[in-house]
Amino acid sequence: QIQVAESGGGWVQPGGSLRLSCVASGDFHDIYDMDWYRQAPGTEREFVASISQSRRVMYGDAVKGRFTISRDHAKKTVHLQMNSLQPNDTAVYYCNMEIRRTIFSFEEKYWGQGTQVTVSS
Repeated sequence: QIQVAESGGGWVQPGGSLRLSCVASGDFHDIYDMDWYRQAPGTEREFVASISQSRRVMYGDAVKGRFTISRDHAKKTVHLQMNSLQPNDTAVYYCNMEIRRTIFSFEEKYWGQGTQVTVSS
């Protein structure tokens, strides 16, 4: 019943920008960390960014200074603003949310299906 869905991917030229969004739906108690990962063909999944309920943020080294993560807790939404995109940013970007289904539950990870980001000339 709980679903996480990304949007906003597409094609952009090097140096361009994209803004990804991810929204959670369904019945649950609360969302804690909201994260972004990415995976290029033939590579391992890579951590991109995370943001906590208190809006503490972390970024992977490859995207620091270029990407900005933000959240709207009331809208159950996380965003990833991606600037100065380069070809090696090309990947499927996945949203992950740590969700507690009930007040008595532990947090569980919920993944979206991913959105393709392609950076090329």
